[in-house]
Amino acid sequence: MIYPDGYKSKLTQRETQYAIKTVKDTFQKALAKALNLDRVTAPLMVTKASGINDDLNGVERKVHFTMKNIGGEAEVVQSLAKWKRLALYRYGYKADEGIYTDMNAIRRDDDVDNTHSLFVDQWDWCRVISKEERNIEFLKSIVEKIVKAVWETNETVKEKYAVSFDMTPDVFFITTQELEDMYPELTAKEREDKITREKGTVFIMQIGGKLKNGKKHDGRAPDYDDWALNGDILIWDAVLDSALEISSMGIRVNAESLRSQLEEEGCTEREAFPFHSMILDGTLPLTIGGGIGQSRLCMLLLEKAHIGEVQCAIWSDEMREECKKHGIVLL
Repeated sequence: MIYPDGYKSKLTQRETQYAIKTVKDTFQKALAKALNLDRVTAPLMVTKASGINDDLNGVERKVHFTMKNIGGEAEVVQSLAKWKRLALYRYGYKADEGIYTDMNAIRRDDDVDNTHSLFVDQWDWCRVISKEERNIEFLKSIVEKIVKAVWETNETVKEKYAVSFDMTPDVFFITTQELEDMYPELTAKEREDKITREKGTVFIMQIGGKLKNGKKHDGRAPDYDDWALNGDILIWDAVLDSALEISSMGIRVNAESLRSQLEEEGCTEREAFPFHSMILDGTLPLTIGGGIGQSRLCMLLLEKAHIGEVQCAIWSDEMREECKKHGIVLL
């Protein structure tokens, strides 16, 4: 936990509620326009047998339950990375068209701190691309559009409320290996903080595979992002004096990268799942997609010190009391 010295929210709790709506309404409209996305409804749960649920880093325990009248086992989603690609296929979307949705998830193994809670809310989005668009330059162009939508939202929020968050719409691009080469003595998180403090807005690319030092910068499931064509958007958070990840995204796996990554992670048995089979046989379209944290974006633009100031979740009594002592009032 980080307790900023002398912290006090610039907005009352009631003003915060108005401002949250402004952030969400403004950003999702800007995002949809920038990427040509339609809003769709999405599931809260999927069947375990489908293989659709996101495995995240591969160690998180999913919230699961048996179904009385249907039979089998269901899981609360951890993200909609795979479901979105299926939806694009089922709904008949073509290249340069896409969808976004409100994704709500429970991640019971997440650490609980300033920027993490057991409840995850994000805009999950996905867009069909052509074979020619599966490259770094196209990935960068989409990142720039998303960051511009964040910047435009921030300008709107500053006009309406007593906040003054400052950010640059210019994105600095760097790979995880380039970052490790620059700061080999630092941890992955320390590297992120150092480069984001310097550059303001950063996209760190190629997450999932091992670096030269034999370690991964961060974990990434092997069956949705192509590890050579993905990354995280980080923006410097002056309140927490830390880099804040607002989005994990990337060009999704094709048959070749899926086989390679499943083999690297030792989970080739997943190839038998319906979702994976549809990638391997070319049924599913090529796509790019990601998730953008709703509460994280709100806390960043509204200059909050804790995600619990913009999100209703479960916190320990000890955390609530300690936050209160430091001027942080959790919802």
